[in-house]
Amino acid sequence: MNDSSWGAPPQTGYWGPSDQGPVQGAAPAGPAYDAPKAQQTRPMPIVPDGPAYGGDQDDDRGAAHTGGPLFRDESPQAQPYAAPQNPEPMSDAPQPAPRPQKKSAGRDLGAAIGVGVGLGAVIVASLFVVKAAFVGVIAVAVVVGLWELTSRLQERKGIKAPLVPLALGGAAMVVAGYVRGAEGAWVAMALTSLAVLVWRMTEPPEGYLKDVTAGIFAAFYVPFLATFVAMMLMADDGAWRVLTFLVLTVVSDTGAYAVGWRFGRHKLAPRISPGKTREGLFGAVTFAMVAGALLMQFLIDDGTWWQGLLLGLAVAATATLGDLGESMIKRDLGIKDMGTLLPGHGGIMDRLDSLLPTAPVVWLLLVLFVGSG
Repeated sequence: MNDSSWGAPPQTGYWGPSDQGPVQGAAPAGPAYDAPKAQQTRPMPIVPDGPAYGGDQDDDRGAAHTGGPLFRDESPQAQPYAAPQNPEPMSDAPQPAPRPQKKSAGRDLGAAIGVGVGLGAVIVASLFVVKAAFVGVIAVAVVVGLWELTSRLQERKGIKAPLVPLALGGAAMVVAGYVRGAEGAWVAMALTSLAVLVWRMTEPPEGYLKDVTAGIFAAFYVPFLATFVAMMLMADDGAWRVLTFLVLTVVSDTGAYAVGWRFGRHKLAPRISPGKTREGLFGAVTFAMVAGALLMQFLIDDGTWWQGLLLGLAVAATATLGDLGESMIKRDLGIKDMGTLLPGHGGIMDRLDSLLPTAPVVWLLLVLFVGSG
């Protein structure tokens, strides 16, 4: 018998004779070499010469595979082997490619569009029918926004900014800005802050400083900035100025969303808002500048297209910063949206985030370009 693991069987057809001990090189299979039990051994199957799998592939399905010659000048037919009983599956078998996933907008787009169209209809109707009605719309938005902001502060941080003086003072601030301009807005802001300080004195002193600080911040962030929209309305073409402001902000947000969703690759501020990209910012600037040139040329009295380009650029910058600013607040609070009042949008504050810081910039630029009217 040769030195191979698998050799030719003896003529008796059994593993080893019963009186000569085990055959050298043969692997024992249980008590096959006990003379009294020699008749119970199984006959070895006769393996034909030649490879069992064929071809010249590198196959690893047998642990004792000798399908190729041991030496380059040795004939492969001299190395018989048996096929394994339980071959393992090939590790290099082709795997099905993962199905590509479609980009998701992250919100109910149909609901968002429906709510946006409805809000736009209410705003336009109140804006061009009765100006005072639009002031009322601003005041309602301010009060709801303050309620959302103070509720989230209390839920997530335990900060109790007094809502009653904020809501009353905020509504009064918007009306004062419409009636008396910037002077009225500043006076109302000062009185609202004083009311917050006094109102909080009716409770225990623990947490007084953080509560009144949050209250004064809320008064400035929501109603005071919104007052500049009411101040735009004071001009003779005030309705068109407010419409220009609203359209430019919406166009900027839409351009950022559309371009960023389709082409966005490079994050703008990943620690603040991971969904915003530099490509989206470019889309916001481009859309807003084009829209600004058209609106200033055709809607604003004495306006020119180049002023619209500058106005659109400023709107894109302030709208983006306003969005990032509220994202910072929401990251600090550990929430996704400020509320759930508007399906597909979140809360009122989630719609005011880019409008609020944009309002004073648009008011100022329009005053510089075409006067206060």
